Amino acid sequence: MSPAASPSGEDELTDPWVALKPGADPAERVRVLRRAHETFTEAGTVPKPVRAVVADSWRRSARAGVGPDGTASVELADGDLGAYRAEHPLARVMPLFRELLGTFAADGEHLLAVCDAHGRLLWVEGHPTTRRRAGRMNFVPGARWAETAVGTNAPGTAVAVDRPVQVFAAEHFIRRVQPWTCAAAPVHDPRTGRVLGAVDITGGDGLAHPHSLGFVQAVARAAESHLALLAPSAPTSDAPELIALGRDEAQLRMGGRRIRLSRRHSEILVLLSRHPEGLTGDELLCALYEDESVTPVTLRAELARLRRTLSPGLLASRPYRLTAPVESDMAVVERRLDAGAVTAAATAYTGPLLPGSQAPAVVRLRRLLADGLRTALIARRDPDLLADWAHAPWGEDDLDVWQALAAVRPTAAVRSRLAALESELTAPVTWERRPAR
Repeated sequence: MSPAASPSGEDELTDPWVALKPGADPAERVRVLRRAHETFTEAGTVPKPVRAVVADSWRRSARAGVGPDGTASVELADGDLGAYRAEHPLARVMPLFRELLGTFAADGEHLLAVCDAHGRLLWVEGHPTTRRRAGRMNFVPGARWAETAVGTNAPGTAVAVDRPVQVFAAEHFIRRVQPWTCAAAPVHDPRTGRVLGAVDITGGDGLAHPHSLGFVQAVARAAESHLALLAPSAPTSDAPELIALGRDEAQLRMGGRRIRLSRRHSEILVLLSRHPEGLTGDELLCALYEDESVTPVTLRAELARLRRTLSPGLLASRPYRLTAPVESDMAVVERRLDAGAVTAAATAYTGPLLPGSQAPAVVRLRRLLADGLRTALIARRDPDLLADWAHAPWGEDDLDVWQALAAVRPTAAVRSRLAALESELTAPVTWERRPAR
């Protein structure tokens, strides 16, 4: 993604995602950025020379409670890291990353790094001396480099904004990372468009060039193309998959199709996927409708419409059941929780189950899943996992999680939010007195 020259020729740096325009003095730019960084950490204002992408990232970092003297924490180690990497989709393109970036990293004394969608480093490879230096700041496999954990950095910021980005020297939020320069690009699932993670190249000031950002973006695109080629031969590509977390209308993926389901059909498929033995009409009626006046005729009409939407033969009756196993994102979270893989469960949880549904059985499942995960997070006491939940839309008013976060990361921002929540919950209820008639 090299910048195009402006018609006037006055400024070659037309791409705001590139850190340093060609010909600029890196040493002078570092001095300017360090002064700007000090101004921000002391006064909370961002001087004009700082790029907008960096200024926005600094503000997000500060809101997340990241301190400029912090460090990354290792979240996955040994067996947990190996198991998580083995099942991660980007494992399938690691040979491609090594082929395209490995020699460049080794010859230039750089590092090739790959993170997941939550900024956890899965692979860090490259020049041995550079790896040892990076290890002193925990730039190692298993460490969390999300913006919410360590502030502005290329892999963490790339997944946060879903754009290729370059971060130069003192643009990094944490001071101990400021001797480094990095460029990263997000990698997407070619079927769903979801961010799977990012590929990153990290090293010295020599990487502060448009070519390094263009290179890493080209590698990310090559990885997406490779994943698209691999998808048809994936063992589970033809198995129905139900995506129901964080969305009111579920999506069913089957036979190469993506079927957007109505709210009622979403509820029905969620319940039937949970009950492979099937449900009677009366059981489905009680599970779906609060209103006891709804008749079996209404339910049968919904099921007839759903049967026409699905592949022939997938929905059977007497009792109502699915004739083939249907995987779901909800089941993935549950399995990981049952196995004690809390981090992996939190990664798979993209929001409450069908959040707009009022179907009694769905409400119960939604509550059980969320409570099970949040209880595990509170018990785990991992500040980054707690922060991810607390800053998500479904966790912003979760008093228990904010209390747990304040116990392990008592920053001013966290304490302020906790105090506000506690004040809201303890505020006296006032009743409006109606005037006498």
